[in-house]
Amino acid sequence: MSKGRLEAFSDGVLAVIITIMVLEMKAPAGHEWSDLGSLWPVFMSYVLSFVFLGIYWNNHHHLLQAVKLVNGRVLWANLHLLFWLSLTPFVTSWTGESHFASTPVALYGVVLLCSGIAYTILVFSLVALHGKDSTVAVASGRDFKGKVSIALYAAGIPLAFVYPFASCALYGSVAIMWLVPDRRIEKALQG
Repeated sequence: MSKGRLEAFSDGVLAVIITIMVLEMKAPAGHEWSDLGSLWPVFMSYVLSFVFLGIYWNNHHHLLQAVKLVNGRVLWANLHLLFWLSLTPFVTSWTGESHFASTPVALYGVVLLCSGIAYTILVFSLVALHGKDSTVAVASGRDFKGKVSIALYAAGIPLAFVYPFASCALYGSVAIMWLVPDRRIEKALQG
């Protein structure tokens, strides 16, 4: 089965997720620059979520460049990833509107953790379909950054109940780590 529909559907879903997320940001009641100050938590949670969604979109695009076809297992793994990513607007809004309260920050971490696990499942599904010597398998390698990301998300969840801003710092460090796109796939495609 061709990968084209999977790519198009995923791109569309991610575009809708980002649109919903930005529509959740409400304008302040006042008309002065100072009225924007109360929105900093909402804006910061939006920026972090936008970056995460951009990272997933970028890496998803690169990942699918390394494959030739998809099957039912891959389609379900991709839907699993999109499910967790689709919860991003909800946790983004709750985290920002609560001014980074413990429970919303912890739930934000749960969504990040489950998205990371779902992406890993998608990679495993693609490797299983294409074989251990395929471009996608070679490009995936040991996935050190992926494992570290999942570990940091998992650490951030309980930390949110003690110090939510430290938890957010862990989540942000994962985003910083992934701002440089994963070059393994590009190298594997060129090699």
